[in-house]
Amino acid sequence: MFSTSVVYAAGPAAEVFKPDLAKGKEIMQQCLACHGADGNASAPIYPKIAGQHAEYLYKQLVNFKPGKDGEKPLRDNAIMAGFAAALSDEDMKNVSAYLEAQKQTLGSATNKDTLALGEKIYRGGIADKKIPACAGCHSPNGAGIPAQYPRLGGQHAEYTEGQLVAFRDGVRNNSEQMSVIAAKMSDKEMKAVSDYIAGLR
Repeated sequence: MFSTSVVYAAGPAAEVFKPDLAKGKEIMQQCLACHGADGNASAPIYPKIAGQHAEYLYKQLVNFKPGKDGEKPLRDNAIMAGFAAALSDEDMKNVSAYLEAQKQTLGSATNKDTLALGEKIYRGGIADKKIPACAGCHSPNGAGIPAQYPRLGGQHAEYTEGQLVAFRDGVRNNSEQMSVIAAKMSDKEMKAVSDYIAGLR
């Protein structure tokens, strides 16, 4: 459930930010072409970001920006780098909070031939490759764990698969855990689990 205050740091000195959802909605106008007005992207190559945890969205926006000393961004995406560069820290928090408050549209798995494999990977992992169950971090229904792991359920399969490939190929470097997991997965396994995830709710 959406909270009107979001903690963006851990520990006793954690910052509690009171988001301005109206400002977040205004910032979201820049994102319509790819993500839709409410964060429910219709094109499967773009993520649904409606209902995503605000802390996670904020972290992703930060990761699209270069490091303090000009280091390469942890997420290498020219389009998002341009948008993120123009956003202040407060802007990123406001738009993240606005998106968390939106309702994600439901998705569905579409490949019945790989459904069993996708479910097996998501719920039980791949033991012989030492790949843990996705459900352990992203929860059985794909809701994720706020501030730690993103919501996956209902996400476009094509987008999820693309992110697994990006983790494997070193294009996305903002989760060591996911880079290690993706490096062990075959294309078939990635495709199967991504399709299964699309139908979680």
